[in-house]
Amino acid sequence: MRFCSLGSGSGGNSTLVEASQGITTTRVLIDAGFSERELSRRLARAGCTPADVDAIFITHEHGDHVGCSLAFARRHRIPLITSRGTWRAVGREEFDVGLLHLARGGEAIPLGDMELQPFAVPHDANEPLQLTLSDGLVRLGIVTDLGSAPADVAAALAGCRALLLECNHDEGMLRAGPYPPMLKRRILGSHGHLSNAAAADLLQRCRHTGLASVVAAHLSERNNTPALAQAALVQALGDAESDIRVAHPSLGIDWLALN
Repeated sequence: MRFCSLGSGSGGNSTLVEASQGITTTRVLIDAGFSERELSRRLARAGCTPADVDAIFITHEHGDHVGCSLAFARRHRIPLITSRGTWRAVGREEFDVGLLHLARGGEAIPLGDMELQPFAVPHDANEPLQLTLSDGLVRLGIVTDLGSAPADVAAALAGCRALLLECNHDEGMLRAGPYPPMLKRRILGSHGHLSNAAAADLLQRCRHTGLASVVAAHLSERNNTPALAQAALVQALGDAESDIRVAHPSLGIDWLALN
């Protein structure tokens, strides 16, 4: 199994995950927070076309995650997976419900050569879900857009070979920055976004000898820096020999193999 980020930040988020068993290959997009044209361009950069995508999983209804997903799924006849709450927020009458699969936290979703395991997270959206993905040998955890990480979130991410983990802001930069007080309170709240320190704490709770790669994602361009996010995660891992990278808002990260 392998994955790449097509871009991660307030301007849009999307992650492509691929698993192969023998001669078959399954690819799923986690979020599609761009225009159709831009998403197709970023897929091409990863060596894929819309026809290569077997499903789109939407974590929640915020624009930088849902993006063009409905139109893209409809145009290319790609199954769309999301929670009932997210569908209530974004659903359109013209969408072919035959393409829709409603997901629930804690209920596994078999998808070709992989299995998706969604789990609930605290975020200011309508039934947001993050998830882990497995090809039967290794697991990948994707967790962005959550304001806090209770024990059940850490438990859902236990045993992952790789993590794509939100490091949204440095708390000091956010508090001293130009955002209005109401927006600062939202970001800092229990249903807002993870700070570098909170992400490091979650990573420390998920740390194990099999964790090989960690990607810091969804960094705020005004309230964080790649160096600060990476330093926080390095400190959380201590002497563990894990590869730590930072997803660029425009370039994302290149393919990372888990096997």
